[in-house]
Amino acid sequence: MAHCIPMAKQSGLDPLGDELRSARSAKPCVLIIFGATGDLTKRKLVPSLMGLSKDGLLPAGFAVVGFARRPWTDKSFREVLSEGVETFGRSDTSEHFEQHRDAFSYHQSDFSDEAGYASLREKLDQIDAARGTAGNRIFYLATPPSAYSNILENLARAGLSEEDNNRFARVIVEKPFGRDLSTATALNNQVNKAFHERQVFRIDHYLGKETVQNILALRFANGIFEPLWNEKFVDHVQITVAESIGVGSRGAYFEESGVIRDMIQNHLMQVMTLVAMEPPAAMTADAVRDEKVKVLKAIRTFEPEQVERDTVRAQYTGGSFGGEDVNGYKQEEGVPQESVTETYAAVKLQIDNWRWSRTPFFLRSAKRMPRRVTEVAIQFKQPPHMLYGGATTQPNMLLLRIQPDEGVALRFGAKVPGPDMRIRDVRMDFRYGTAFGGETADAYERLLLDAMLGDGTLFARADEVEEAWRIVDSIIAGWKQSSNPPAGYVAGTWGPKLGEDLLGDGRTWRRP
Repeated sequence: MAHCIPMAKQSGLDPLGDELRSARSAKPCVLIIFGATGDLTKRKLVPSLMGLSKDGLLPAGFAVVGFARRPWTDKSFREVLSEGVETFGRSDTSEHFEQHRDAFSYHQSDFSDEAGYASLREKLDQIDAARGTAGNRIFYLATPPSAYSNILENLARAGLSEEDNNRFARVIVEKPFGRDLSTATALNNQVNKAFHERQVFRIDHYLGKETVQNILALRFANGIFEPLWNEKFVDHVQITVAESIGVGSRGAYFEESGVIRDMIQNHLMQVMTLVAMEPPAAMTADAVRDEKVKVLKAIRTFEPEQVERDTVRAQYTGGSFGGEDVNGYKQEEGVPQESVTETYAAVKLQIDNWRWSRTPFFLRSAKRMPRRVTEVAIQFKQPPHMLYGGATTQPNMLLLRIQPDEGVALRFGAKVPGPDMRIRDVRMDFRYGTAFGGETADAYERLLLDAMLGDGTLFARADEVEEAWRIVDSIIAGWKQSSNPPAGYVAGTWGPKLGEDLLGDGRTWRRP
């Protein structure tokens, strides 16, 4: 991947810039953000752009146009963005916003107003002439999915989605990518009416996290792990995304998604494919994504009886959390008393291919767990013969911490000093902050830079999205047919006993 290629430090640049330095330079372009008055723009997108500026990674010709319905001006738009960079940006990025302040402008229009796109085209032509952006466009859909249709149709009608050898046009689509297979397929068809697949960048910010990217480096840049990365040596894999918060005021939204749609279909399955994929022929976008899709295709659609056996769903109930009494899910705002929406989901996946045929993958995500953590735990099989009378307390484990405290740890047995042969677990621990120092760039920085470079490696492809929905749809269908309601788990615990039972064979979930 382009952003993983190190280059020599340049005088005056933050050392973090070396993490993102690319052998290719991003071409001049204009980023047009639809829904620019929303939180995503001021909290993530513009602070991330200023992080790229700090690291010397923004092209010289660059501009941002905010497109939204509110009656804002260039001045009011810039003031909101300045506050966002000050509050949410990396250190010392506010001065970079001041340097780029004139590059930000606002375009007021309704998403369905065809005239607004015609005037946008005129504005972009003016920016090209004034700022040298060379006709290159990146359209960012930071809106609810319900607005996509109008935006995509009008971009195509205005000729803004067209590109040629001298200029590019790309679109970045935020998740959710549909809410089931049929809506995801319809969305993909809709997007592809306006843009070719090579122009489309479906963004999942988890793929921009340092440790997620490091899964590929860990596997394919080292000779010690990949020979063990298969069913002969790996007992099972656990992937956990735990959140300590409840749904709060988002109860009505969460009722429509549940944790399986909100987290497992995208974040967890994306991570799983990186852990399970075969080595790609090259580190190019399509070569990597081809291998990820093969993993998903190797997972069979769930039958109803398999859903009962290999999945668990539950809702949190009221309890004490952080020294305070908290509501159960059904007491949250916007949640009906008859709700069967899961706030906890655990799924056992079997990948039917040569590498993983007897190694289960367990995916777990939930609200109101004891702490916020995302990790991948790869547990190895026990030695075939225990020379020390079973003295090794736990199996070896390779732990990939995605958040917080990004890093990698390896657990193994070592002899305790003394005359007796006693074995105790010890851990080798690598942490990004300690090893490399400085701030870690936000995931959006890497993804925005890749979109400018035209590198789709860390973005989801249409077939990848649809294969993930195929699996999740079959689980949801099984739950709808089931006569068993969701189990309960007390807020602040690691989930129901059924979740532990799912692992079987004496296995247990890791307690981060």
